[in-house]
Amino acid sequence: MIRWIATLVIALSTANAAQAQQMVADLSQSRVSITASFAGSHILVFGAVRETAVGPQEPFDVIITVSGPLQPVTVRKKDRVAGIWVNTEEARIDAAPTFYNISTTGPMADILSETADLRHSISTPNAIRAVGLTEDVSEADAFTEALIRIRRADGTYTEDEGGVTLIGQTLFRTDIELPSNIVEGTYLARIFMIRDQRVVATFTDVLGVQKVGLERWIYTLAQEQAALYGLLSLTIAIAAGWGASATFRYIRGS
Repeated sequence: MIRWIATLVIALSTANAAQAQQMVADLSQSRVSITASFAGSHILVFGAVRETAVGPQEPFDVIITVSGPLQPVTVRKKDRVAGIWVNTEEARIDAAPTFYNISTTGPMADILSETADLRHSISTPNAIRAVGLTEDVSEADAFTEALIRIRRADGTYTEDEGGVTLIGQTLFRTDIELPSNIVEGTYLARIFMIRDQRVVATFTDVLGVQKVGLERWIYTLAQEQAALYGLLSLTIAIAAGWGASATFRYIRGS
């Protein structure tokens, strides 16, 4: 009985501590439009923390993640066989963010515990659910690391330790760069308030990324009327070839 009461007191204390902080945040824009001339964009994430507990509070850290739509990915490993590079192994990652950015007030290893990271899926490896790997695949984690390495190289996975600025005792902000190769869909912005390497408050917002104008029309045509899109592409290619040939003949004849 005494042990049960002690456990209840600890649980209530933890709940009260979590309620001692209230966080509000917002994005500088709620929608990003992808046009034919889209060369990337950036959004400002900002917010404030309100301490509801009485008395002085310990300093806090902030981690902000922005995640793109989830898509399955197949990662293949190549080895040299008889002098030729061929695919020897592959692993299917069930759901990987098409874009993932992490911005923090300090080094992740110093401000966030492994338990909190695993619980909230904050770090890039934990944000990727790698399931359904074939039994004959060795070192399955290496395939996840390979995907992260590839996407860091093309700018869709980024980490900015120290990228979140604390202003005074309550305000925070960071700039998130969106590369030109992002895909459309709903992007999820998550903000975590960290104290003693634990998550004590969270806030979530969404960002819509959508193709507009000519880009949207071409994308919709390709997705919904593939045959017409292929025929139109072939017609444009033939017309462009004929036009170039006619121009060349005219230049030579003049």
